[in-house]
Amino acid sequence: MEAAIVFLPLLGAFVAGFFGRFIGDRGAQYFACTLLIFSGVLSWIVFFDVAVMGNVAGKIDLGTWMRVGGFDFEWMLRVDQLTAVMLIVVTTISAVVHVYSIGYMHHDPHTPRFFAYLSLFTFFMLMLVTADNLIQMFLGWEGVGLCSYLLIGFWYDRPSANAAAIKAFVVNRVGDFGFALGIFGIFVLFDTVRFDEIFAAVPGQADATITFLSWELPAITTVCLLLFVGAMGKSAQLFLHTWLPDAMEGPTPVSALIHAATMVTAGVFMVVRMSPIFEYSETALAVVTIVGAATAFVAATIGLTQNDIKRVIAYSTCSQLGYMFFAVGVSAYSAAMFHLTTHAFFKALLFLGAGAVIHAMSDEQDMRKMGGIRKMVPVTHAYMWIGSLSLAGIGIPGTMIGFAGFNSKDMILEAAFGAHSWVGYIAFGAGIAAAIMTAFYSWRLIFMTFYGQPRCDERTLAHVHESPKVMLIPLAVLAAGSIVAGMIGYNAFVGGGMDAFWGDSILVLEGHDSIEAAHHVPTWVKWLPIGMALGGVGLAWLMYIGRPGMAAAWAKALRPLYLLSYNKWYFDELYDLIFVRPAFYLGRNLWKNGDGAIIDGVGPDGIAAFTQRLSKRVSALQSGYVYHYAFAMLIGVVVFVTGYLFVQAG
Repeated sequence: MEAAIVFLPLLGAFVAGFFGRFIGDRGAQYFACTLLIFSGVLSWIVFFDVAVMGNVAGKIDLGTWMRVGGFDFEWMLRVDQLTAVMLIVVTTISAVVHVYSIGYMHHDPHTPRFFAYLSLFTFFMLMLVTADNLIQMFLGWEGVGLCSYLLIGFWYDRPSANAAAIKAFVVNRVGDFGFALGIFGIFVLFDTVRFDEIFAAVPGQADATITFLSWELPAITTVCLLLFVGAMGKSAQLFLHTWLPDAMEGPTPVSALIHAATMVTAGVFMVVRMSPIFEYSETALAVVTIVGAATAFVAATIGLTQNDIKRVIAYSTCSQLGYMFFAVGVSAYSAAMFHLTTHAFFKALLFLGAGAVIHAMSDEQDMRKMGGIRKMVPVTHAYMWIGSLSLAGIGIPGTMIGFAGFNSKDMILEAAFGAHSWVGYIAFGAGIAAAIMTAFYSWRLIFMTFYGQPRCDERTLAHVHESPKVMLIPLAVLAAGSIVAGMIGYNAFVGGGMDAFWGDSILVLEGHDSIEAAHHVPTWVKWLPIGMALGGVGLAWLMYIGRPGMAAAWAKALRPLYLLSYNKWYFDELYDLIFVRPAFYLGRNLWKNGDGAIIDGVGPDGIAAFTQRLSKRVSALQSGYVYHYAFAMLIGVVVFVTGYLFVQAG
């Protein structure tokens, strides 16, 4: 069963990709969707068996993968509680996105190729989460990177899509280089890449060092930081986050799949999987906390001023991933996984809801050209409200009653405060600030898109319509998850049933149990996030409904801060100045002066030019006059005879 979950999407990708022209668009769509739905059903069966009933499946051996000298390992599927959670998240969201894409991509001439890429993406993500060793995980890791490049640049006739795909690929290679170095470091330290063998050996290597040049570095901290660099790239953390908003150039279902449950959560999953290593490095955990808190804050500030509906949601993804990472940093791994799960539902709902809006608005994505359409698309409007309520974390403090994001995000904030460390307090403060900004930009999106007077042209307004059922039914599934997932999962993920639910799949050392501390924080800590969220909603209403001119006045009064946010803290411009331009300058000089002038000039081009010049000089002797040839023959005979006489005389 577990093998079927992983390989059914691969079969769907193979058939849609290689036989799409024979089975047609509908055949490719239905075949890929059917296999994904079947994989999703099997994933839920495995989840209930493993995580709920406690029947851990262990490992499924698919055969020896590699044997080089004494280095060998098997292709093994690891199915524990952590894997079971990721299986339902990945397959459920992917199945929903597949079905939604039937309606969204019905007009596209390359539908089979699109579904092949989606299914292949899902296969590599499943390979990543079921990996039993670091090499197998790296295969899935690089596979989702490749598929993200293909999906973001799916509309290859658009230069902006090509540029975004290349940017995502290059930025991820930076993080992947760190991940690869981390794998090398672990192999040097533990002489294995199998998880069980690594985790068993960690306590004995807690004080080990690695010599690099003349420095003695703590081994565990070094490999943890290298692994985290990989997670930063894949999960779009600060400094390696710039690819994620540009990924919006791909079709909207791609945005939902990448940003909700698959690629961007791979980094969080990897760090949680490696918790038995991270727990032995206070420095690495502190770095993870600070980077996550900074990402949550910075991404939220950028989301305040963006006008592209998909980019606003994209920056909210960056911010929410920051929450997950600072939860990991304070050892609240189960809270991070809880938020990863709830986030998958409400973020996919928001992205697919935004796709329905774009579909209704004739492919318009600028919120400044929307407005006043809530009565024309009432179902989409309701679903976007549900997604925004969950994203903002609206609920009743002290209870489990609330939207999905309320239960998981508030637990992260309470765990950060309950850690009682300086990094925990920093993360708590950044998380609270991000909470009010999240609520503000969520309702800014709602009010600008659905309320007020229509700002689009009459032709676009006349064509505004509700999406077909094949797009709305997936939204209903996600809306249900966005409402109840937090309440249903609270006890198992972070409540009294947590220990039995997670079993041995997550390690938290004594003294690091911030989840337990979170249940005993002061009352004001529980009420502060909801107060900030409601304040953000109220401020958004005041600025965009109550006093519509207020937003423009604030933007003018706070112009430096507005421009900092609107221009995304100038990260792209800074990277262009520091990395892109010097790289192009160096590349052009090596090309023109190195390869062109020296290598080609002296080598192939030089030899060709010399031969050409020599042939021209020789061809000048071919005059066509007989007496010239007779004279040349006479000179030749004289030279030959003279040479012969000199030889004889010698």
